Order: sequence, then structure tokens, then C-alpha cells
Amino acid sequence: MELSVVVVLLLVVPVSLAQEDLEGKVFVFPKETDTDRVILRPTITEPLKKVSVCLRSYTDLSRPYTPFSLATPGKDNAFLFYLQPPNTFSMHVNQEVTHFKTASENLDWRHTCVIWDSDTGVVQLWVNGKLYPRRGSMKGSSIAAETSIVLGQEQDSFGGKFDPKQSLVGEISDVHMWDYALTPEDVQKTYYGDFHGNVINWKSLVYEIKGGVLIQPKL
Repeated sequence: MELSVVVVLLLVVPVSLAQEDLEGKVFVFPKETDTDRVILRPTITEPLKKVSVCLRSYTDLSRPYTPFSLATPGKDNAFLFYLQPPNTFSMHVNQEVTHFKTASENLDWRHTCVIWDSDTGVVQLWVNGKLYPRRGSMKGSSIAAETSIVLGQEQDSFGGKFDPKQSLVGEISDVHMWDYALTPEDVQKTYYGDFHGNVINWKSLVYEIKGGVLIQPKL
């Protein structure tokens, strides 16, 4: 009986699933593929009516790419970052897209925060601590609790089907997510590394690596 229990546990727990403090580390996406990605597995029990996501990314890509993709069943772009160099940032909330014109990217780390509040529909984009003019999207909507969250690829279906021409080649670090709207003071604390997510927390990250993604020290 005891042996049977052990076998069942081994079958249901993914071997590559990890929970780790990644302070001072990065995920490196070394090449253009439709396989390399990091799957995040937070516990979300209720539909999300407010979402804040912050992360740092570093790339020299001149083509479009996706650092963060949250899909739900039936909505592959439920909460998606889509960057089109040199100066367009597209944010999707439940399939509706909002475009921001940003400063041209330099070869440097980029700290990005996106905040969406269903009560007002307001979408905020903060880049390196700077707020861009606010937009509106999907007022009164909610994001389903059943989520698939992927770093480095855009999901064209729930949990799968990726386009290598939209993949990230570069580095990602300091990924955090909250189930509420950050204040400007919160964003500044996050920018300086002093505020951590209550849904996704880089210092206690539950993740699974697929393909050739590497964990390396942040340089």
C-alpha cells in the first residue's frame, strides 16, 4: 500500500517543477524557438478584476516579441505584453488590444509594469518608473481563474501553440504579479526591488522550464 502511494505521487508531481528564490538571477532565452519557455504556476482561485504585473527584460531584438502571456480557456490573450520595437507596446486584456507609443528601446534592462482595473477599465503602463498616458480597456470584465502563464512566448491557444517569430531572445528577471491595482508608490518600490507580488513572487517562484531556457546570475 505504501509503495502504491509513492508511485501515484511521482506520477502527479512534475519532475521539473520548482519553487525557488530567484533573487539576483535571470531566465536566459538563448535563441529563437517555438519551445523555449517558462511556465508559472500561481494559485488563483477567483476571477481577477484587478491585475498588476511587473518584470524586467533585456533584449536586442528588432522584431516583435512577448515576455509575458496569460491565457484562459477561450481567450489566448487574456493578459498579454506584446512589444514591437522600436517604440510600440501592445497590451491585451481579454482579447482587446490597447497600444502605447513608448520611448525607443535602448540596450539596457527595461522595467515594465502594467496595471488594469476592471472597475474603471483604466490600463496603466509604467516603463522604468515612468507612467505613460493612461488608456481604457474591458471595463466591467474579469479574467477567469483558470490561467496558463508563460514567459518568453505568446500563447496562440491555452497552454500551447507558439510562433518562434514572437518569442523572446534575451533575459527576464524580477517577475511579480498582484491581484489588485498598484499605487504609484507601489510601482516605485517595485522598481527598486522593495515590493513583491502576492500572486507571483520572484523570491518564491513556482515555475517549470521547457526547452533550453537557462537560469543564470544577473549581470
